[in-house]
Amino acid sequence: MQILQLATALPKNEFSNDDLLQAFPCALSESVRQNVFNLGVKKRFLVNSVSLAPEDHETVMDEKGLVDLCTEACASAMRDTALSAEDVDYLVAAYDVNPFLSPGLSQLLVPSLNLGKYVKHTNVQGIASTAFTKALDLAKDHLAGHPNDHVLVCVSGVSSYWFQNQVRGISDVMDIKQINELKDEARKGLELRKWVSTIQHFLFGDGVAAAVLAREGEGFSFNKAVEVTNVSQKDYLAGFSRLTLLNEPFKFGFLSHLDKEIPNLGVKYTGLALERLLDKDANRIIKTVKKWAVHTGSEKILNVLAEHNGIEDAKLSESRGILANYGNLAGASLPFILKRIIDDIKLDDGDSVLMVGYGWGFSASACLLEYRK
Repeated sequence: MQILQLATALPKNEFSNDDLLQAFPCALSESVRQNVFNLGVKKRFLVNSVSLAPEDHETVMDEKGLVDLCTEACASAMRDTALSAEDVDYLVAAYDVNPFLSPGLSQLLVPSLNLGKYVKHTNVQGIASTAFTKALDLAKDHLAGHPNDHVLVCVSGVSSYWFQNQVRGISDVMDIKQINELKDEARKGLELRKWVSTIQHFLFGDGVAAAVLAREGEGFSFNKAVEVTNVSQKDYLAGFSRLTLLNEPFKFGFLSHLDKEIPNLGVKYTGLALERLLDKDANRIIKTVKKWAVHTGSEKILNVLAEHNGIEDAKLSESRGILANYGNLAGASLPFILKRIIDDIKLDDGDSVLMVGYGWGFSASACLLEYRK
């Protein structure tokens, strides 16, 4: 299977760290500010402008920003492949956040893209950082039975609907050292939750990527992906988002968590995925690949994975660049990195890229892509 075209789309609202710090609902200590800067993110783009004042009434989230951004990315990928709406046989929409719990994103995109009313479509929700490889797997399975079809994949990394609203109205954030010294476990849990929510707010950006796939053509060749998930039964609790209940009618809360063990789990899980994927050729392939496309978890996680796998800085530069300029884009980070690789360097026939995703789930995936002319 070939990835014929990749396209990306970003919101119009651009924010630096300083912009977001000024808009945050409370002043942050120097220690917490340093935590923010250590993420490796310099700026990001967000679907909605930052307004974090507490609301005194129920606000229904608007899906227009998400749908418009997805439509822009998909239309660009189709246009660059000279593909009309009638030529799309299967749409795969991968995402974590959608203002609609139902219908899914694919249902919203079919009319927005003017796809045929009988087009096959599916939603992949909640897989986060490994969503792109999962979507590629689904596309490959479809093309195995329908070799003349074209598949359109849309991967949304729009997460600000979550991460803006969970910090709305926060009045104080303690630093980690102070939190660890607390004796009251309930208070400790609350303060840790506020700290994690603050870090997530400054880590994640918004962006959408789209890809057009077919059995044959010029582009990256995809054969298989290896996925590892929940090696230990409770590993999914290292990174998650879940609903909570408030004792009022029509009121729901939101809880998300990033655990300090995520860097170690990332190394463990990606190591298992790469071992299964590459088998006896691991040492040779790791040394000869042109580039690595590694999910943009944070600066620390990229450093840990680079050190563990002996990845040269030059082979990871696109991953670091996407993190710095756009933040953690969840499932969209990998296609954003691939697009940067294609745009920034001259690829020769046979050049290979190792693509690695990891994160909430807890899951990791790996695949080897070869560029074919």
